[in-house]
Amino acid sequence: MRKTGVYRDGLFLEHQPGFSHPESPERLRVIYEALDKGKIAEHFVFPGFDPVSQEVLRLNHAPVMVDRVASTQGKGHDYLDADTQTSARSYEAACLAAGALVDGITRIDSGELDNAFCLVRPPGHHAERGESRGFCLFNNVAIAARWAMRELGMQRILIFDWDLHHGNGTQHSFYDTDKVLYVSSHLYPYYPGTGAFPEIGKGNGEGYTLNVPLPGGEGDMEFARIVNELVVPITRAYQPELILISCGFDVSDGDPLGTMRVTPAGFAWMTRQMVAVAEEVCRGKVLVTLEG
Repeated sequence: MRKTGVYRDGLFLEHQPGFSHPESPERLRVIYEALDKGKIAEHFVFPGFDPVSQEVLRLNHAPVMVDRVASTQGKGHDYLDADTQTSARSYEAACLAAGALVDGITRIDSGELDNAFCLVRPPGHHAERGESRGFCLFNNVAIAARWAMRELGMQRILIFDWDLHHGNGTQHSFYDTDKVLYVSSHLYPYYPGTGAFPEIGKGNGEGYTLNVPLPGGEGDMEFARIVNELVVPITRAYQPELILISCGFDVSDGDPLGTMRVTPAGFAWMTRQMVAVAEEVCRGKVLVTLEG
């Protein structure tokens, strides 16, 4: 029987960006309640895990940025940018969120887990090397990928980002390297303004960024084509040692910020396809993390 790890912690509910903010603790609270009330939890493993250190954060972020976010600890509401607010425990939650991904990759690589889903917040893919942006404090998936390259010696990691918004921070983190292949499908033009098709990487990374800008209104059929005709063949060609998925549910039908129409069945299908191709190329090593 395959072992899927699910990463959750009450601390993630303590990141409180403010009343009516769209990136609200309620996003996770309803998921946690569903896990607690139903029998679905019987199918998962719930590992314990620790926050990452500042040294690990600095694998992807400038020290001055790490210090700025750390300075919010224990304080009331603070603004890192116009959209990105913190509360007293936001820094702790952000360190633990990155820690969930690092722990998940460690257990997947060792064979203790087959795959994992990190139910964490704050999200990460907009955070740049030098600044927090777009509801994101630290770039969880980029930190985890850099950690896997350094600590586990991985040379090829594929990141598939299906969030409504382009993951500018993740793209920029790996824009000049062939050790990470970044694939993003997203609404365009839209926030954050990056993610045009000609953005393909530079230097050693040229050709290792693939953007799929979408005009809006796409649903299960269109996303199925993206996965079937682009992502799966590219994954087979690249032969990654690990697949990371930045999972944004803001492409859901009815999401207040978006115009996409993906249904729960569509998300399930995309996930199954990515798990299946991972079985082919990297012994099923897939980690999914929550974004928007």
